[in-house]
Amino acid sequence: MKKYFKLLRVEQWVKNLFVFVPLFFSGNIKNIDLLSKSIFAFIIFSLAASAVYILNDYNDIEADKKHPEKRRRPLASGAISKSQAIAIFIGLIAADIALVFFSQAYFQQNLWKFATIIGSYFLMNLAYTFRLKHVPIIDISIIALGFVLRVLAGGYITGISISQWAILLTFVLALVLAIGKRRGELINAQISGKTRKALDGYNVQFADIALSISVTLAIVCYLMFTLSPEVQAKFHQRVFFTVIFVVFAFLRYLQQTLVYNRTESPTKIVYRDRYIQVTLLLWVAAFLIQIYFKK
Repeated sequence: MKKYFKLLRVEQWVKNLFVFVPLFFSGNIKNIDLLSKSIFAFIIFSLAASAVYILNDYNDIEADKKHPEKRRRPLASGAISKSQAIAIFIGLIAADIALVFFSQAYFQQNLWKFATIIGSYFLMNLAYTFRLKHVPIIDISIIALGFVLRVLAGGYITGISISQWAILLTFVLALVLAIGKRRGELINAQISGKTRKALDGYNVQFADIALSISVTLAIVCYLMFTLSPEVQAKFHQRVFFTVIFVVFAFLRYLQQTLVYNRTESPTKIVYRDRYIQVTLLLWVAAFLIQIYFKK
């Protein structure tokens, strides 16, 4: 069973929690109807993302066999056959379509906007898998757009409007994750002496500069988000002080990446670093207080 979880990359489903962003920041997390719709969006996006991961692994089998870590992936290692992977891929796509089709009565008009986002996500990742992941800058931009689509999906399925600053923040935050991953791959390539086409057009110096710029933009976007009139009107003005947690988390991430030269993907760093985890929990707690106990 473990090999199938690895094939589906279940640990990466944490990225799909971005569909809950509109619900969380609107202060409607206790609304059972909207919460159920967000959970539905999370499930649909998780299945679609797993289908994309399978397609990507299938396309990269030969390259992954030569990679020090990726060679352990189920397809590259032979733990799962190509025919099994194709069957699971088809099953995931069929399940997504069935869930959307049979949910029309419940979700009504919002469902088709949501379905359009899912379709766009899948088609965009098809282009990424077969071509665009080898085009510098475009590759990381597509990864970032994937996170934006997750947030938009959460907004469409619940009918909650999303701040422009929140959308921009999502994009640059995802850029931080994408650039951090590329930097780790570059460091590993220097150590092993093996590189791959996806890293063409990048070097460590460029990644460091791009990472610093993206982190700065993310902090500015979050700051502007907390100061925007709609957020100030919806929450207590003290929401501005949650910027402290955001700055600390980003500084800790930069320290792990630039000082300690951690080469894991940003997702793994967040999973393992207690400082970042505690900071994120404090940030969530602070925001919950602003949303639900502002009086």
